[in-house]
Amino acid sequence: MKKTNKLSAAYTILMTALTYLPIIVVVVYSFNGSRISSTWDGFSLKWYQSLLRDDAMLEGLFNSVILAFSSSLLAAFIATSAALTIKNARLPMKYAVSKMALLPLIIPEIVLGMVFLAFFELLSLPFGMLTLVIAHTAFCIPYIYTQVSSRLEGMSMVEIEAARDLGASPITAFFTVTLPLIMPAVLSGMFLSFAMSFDDVIISIFVTGVRVNTLPIIVYTQLKTGVSPKINALCAIMLAVTFLCYALAAAVRKFADKKLK
Repeated sequence: MKKTNKLSAAYTILMTALTYLPIIVVVVYSFNGSRISSTWDGFSLKWYQSLLRDDAMLEGLFNSVILAFSSSLLAAFIATSAALTIKNARLPMKYAVSKMALLPLIIPEIVLGMVFLAFFELLSLPFGMLTLVIAHTAFCIPYIYTQVSSRLEGMSMVEIEAARDLGASPITAFFTVTLPLIMPAVLSGMFLSFAMSFDDVIISIFVTGVRVNTLPIIVYTQLKTGVSPKINALCAIMLAVTFLCYALAAAVRKFADKKLK
């Protein structure tokens, strides 16, 4: 038993090191004063300052934030509506319909990108922010749908039934009882979908236009011509944004679980 525990601990340490060590190295070397990554030339913030003077990077950051916010907001509306509809509907294949909403999580992103490319070409839609928002909304929906569906499954219907018994209309009961109860799940899913949309590069490459670039696309393009220390600083910022979104999502879920108890 002791030998098994030691092997399990060693395996856990190894996997953790392989996962987080590259991230730590990138963050540390984003503060390296040297242009050569293999040489440490003292602590410096010049690469972060260089980022602030890069108009293309700032434009890409603005596009990524707008795209992630728009996609997560639209996905929240669609996913919440779908979860409520499936929850209350009496469908013979209710379980199968519910699982179909999770397909974007299963399908490889490169396949989704090709599908969206062909679909937008068929509709003759101009490639740009519009096609980016549509594509990102589609693959963000499952992240919010799973959160809201789980919340609805664990939610008591007593409050809703009490509101209806007191004379509240279905719309009034929804806005005064149901929506406040599921809002933590909606927000948690939105934070997750924001993070996923913010750092997506595969689908974005397929559906973006020549005049619209997101931050991940700019990073991917610049990596082809060589790694600049400025990329390390940018990656550190994107990691911070992603971790912040996941932390906020976890905090909202924890708060929601306490409220249910």
